[in-house]
Amino acid sequence: MSNRLPILVLILALLMLVLSSTVYRVMEIETAVKLRFGGLVETDIQPGIHFKFPLADEIRKIDKRLLTLDARPESFYTQEKKRLEVDSYIKWRVHDAALYYKATNGDEERAKILLANRVNNNLRDEIGIRTLHEVVSGERDAMMANLTKSLNEAAITDYGIEIIDVRVKRIDFPVEVSSAVFNRMRTDREKEARQYRSEGLELAEKIRADADREKVVIEANAYRESEEIRGEGDAKAAATYAAAYSQDEEFYAFQRRLKAYEISFSNKGDLLVVDPDSDFFRYLNKVNGK
Repeated sequence: MSNRLPILVLILALLMLVLSSTVYRVMEIETAVKLRFGGLVETDIQPGIHFKFPLADEIRKIDKRLLTLDARPESFYTQEKKRLEVDSYIKWRVHDAALYYKATNGDEERAKILLANRVNNNLRDEIGIRTLHEVVSGERDAMMANLTKSLNEAAITDYGIEIIDVRVKRIDFPVEVSSAVFNRMRTDREKEARQYRSEGLELAEKIRADADREKVVIEANAYRESEEIRGEGDAKAAATYAAAYSQDEEFYAFQRRLKAYEISFSNKGDLLVVDPDSDFFRYLNKVNGK
């Protein structure tokens, strides 16, 4: 019995080895192709547990999720022969496992290289027929749509890869011309700023002149109205005085003389040389003043 135990253990280990070499599992995020003696015999193997012939069959698993290729920045020339540094990325996934395997041998890195080269070629063609303004803003969306469509058709046919989207992350000028471009932009903005300031000063002077002119007109009208009111008041006062004094002219004359005496004799230091018989002293010389 003791001699049979090692043999049983060895047989069991061999059975487990054979079983493990005949069974394989495909995950939900994968698809697989089967090779038999190097030849492709089965494609698009679905997720689950599957069997294969040991030593004869080889399984190549392929990621079927949506993948991202962050392409290396490349230089392209616009229609005006202006060089741009373009940084782009690609969203892609495997569409035909058999064609994908034949084109890339199931190597994801090789697939990325093929896609990057194809994207660069298509980008060069799209940018080369457009101006700088059209690439940056004017027709950027249309350019990306055309690029995605044409690249998807070619990638499905040649590599079994579906292109979901192609986008440009950044468009920059080359380092050697960036400073010149920024200086020109700064000069243009300073020119616009000076123009806006001069227009503002001109408008301010116009507003100030209009305000000054309006001020003069308002003051003149106010002065005219005040003089008219003062004249009307003086006339009314004169009429009132005249009506009052006309009732007793002698009393009015007497009151005026008293006022004159008060003013004339208010300062003791003044010297007044007047004929005593003059009309000025008639109310001092006579009781009735007449």
